[in-house]
Amino acid sequence: GLAQPLQVLLPLGIGVSSSLSAVSRPNIIFIMSDDHAAQAISSYGSVINQTPNLDRLATEGMLFENCFCTNSICAPSRAVILSGRHSHLNGVRTNGDRFDTSQATFPKLLQAGGYQTALIGKWHLKSDPVGFDYWHILPGQGHYYNPELIEMGRKHQVEGYVSDIITDEVLKWLTQKRAADKPFCLLYYHKAPHRNWMPGPNHLTLYNGQDIPVPETFFDDYATRSTAASDQEMTVAHHLQDAYDLKLGDNFTYNRMTPAQKAAWDKAYAPQIAKHQQGHPSDREKAQRNYQRYIKDYLRCIASIDDNLGRLLDYLDKHDLTRDTLVVYTSDQGFFLGEHGWYDKRFMYEESLRMPLLVRYPAMIQPGSRSDALVQNLDFAPTLLELAGLSTPVQMQGRSIVPLLNGKMPNDWREAIYYHYYEYPGEHKVRRHYGIRTQRYKLIHFYHDIDAWELYDLHKDRRELRNLYGYPAYRPVQDELKQQLTQLQKKYQVPTDISIK
Repeated sequence: GLAQPLQVLLPLGIGVSSSLSAVSRPNIIFIMSDDHAAQAISSYGSVINQTPNLDRLATEGMLFENCFCTNSICAPSRAVILSGRHSHLNGVRTNGDRFDTSQATFPKLLQAGGYQTALIGKWHLKSDPVGFDYWHILPGQGHYYNPELIEMGRKHQVEGYVSDIITDEVLKWLTQKRAADKPFCLLYYHKAPHRNWMPGPNHLTLYNGQDIPVPETFFDDYATRSTAASDQEMTVAHHLQDAYDLKLGDNFTYNRMTPAQKAAWDKAYAPQIAKHQQGHPSDREKAQRNYQRYIKDYLRCIASIDDNLGRLLDYLDKHDLTRDTLVVYTSDQGFFLGEHGWYDKRFMYEESLRMPLLVRYPAMIQPGSRSDALVQNLDFAPTLLELAGLSTPVQMQGRSIVPLLNGKMPNDWREAIYYHYYEYPGEHKVRRHYGIRTQRYKLIHFYHDIDAWELYDLHKDRRELRNLYGYPAYRPVQDELKQQLTQLQKKYQVPTDISIK
């Protein structure tokens, strides 16, 4: 069955292992944003924005260059992170599925193992959180301005901007509710920079008067790929909504604002909108204009996340919590920032597959270190459990990255990751697909109402523009990857009715 009852599991999770004495159990602050692409973080080489506080985590900790999700969409990724199991086993294949909270999760196990647990921010799993001493969440997607929040089951509204409010609540919890005699695990979950990218009051005019460079694949023609790439509905040129996404008219978020917030918004946005609507642009120019509207708002939302991270890091310094606190920053998946002409995620192409992962823990991690090991969101739960001195339940499918954090690469570390996307028919029309990625290659199979394969040599074609599937020279690679793919599907207990044709 999907969820074994928790009591069967708890004995495995309790009892501090001898290698980590109770004294050395770190506090854990696990920070996750929504749809924050690695290519919009300066320590990952961003050419479009600066993120000084995220860079602090990279400088003082470890940056993972090859962290990937198992299913690039919000609720499924969150379920994988909590459960340490792939979507077909944790029960959340699509955003429409409800998370079954009776299954083992790392917060439940930490709580049973003596940690004080808290969750603040975006939850997005339909069921109420379980395994937390305290929770204070946005209902569903939540709103950017004056959001409702649910605190331990009680709904209320807070005036202000969501990234500031969530951070205020995090700092309030650390100051007022944290127990002095226990290690804590705090999940600090941002809504931003999720669509519709509404910037906060401090960043409304950031990037005004400058053009953000368009990615080199912005006008991709999908020439060598299957119809899956050309049939989607997520192009910057044609699928962004004028009022909602491009802010060219009132939308429901705007209508939630106070008169003062609206006045600030109108003042900042009127000149931007006027500029956007000048003349009679060609299709190509219109696509580029849409991109500027989209990317600036997206990056403005990230500027707020970065500022708020700075507030948290300063708090830890001031209260002498930095050394003994593990701080993790990630996103539920990657995002297309105009690459291939797209916004959104879902595809197994790099920009959507890759997650940022920055980990700082001064007691263990060499500052400024980097790892190119293949890691996944599947690995987060086992890692946090090991750092807390707790054993990982046998049904969790990830692997602890603690050796990597210690600067050691195990000889038997994985050579490939498995990916599977299910939400079709659905929003954005991205076909169902699964695939495998090694350090060098990627093999993808689109299935359900099409049967199409794609193969990329990432060393020679980092932008994934040239599908090599069926090329005689790549036949041995192709066969080898298919074999590895079958082995991974077996290992992860993927139902066999998804046949490899």
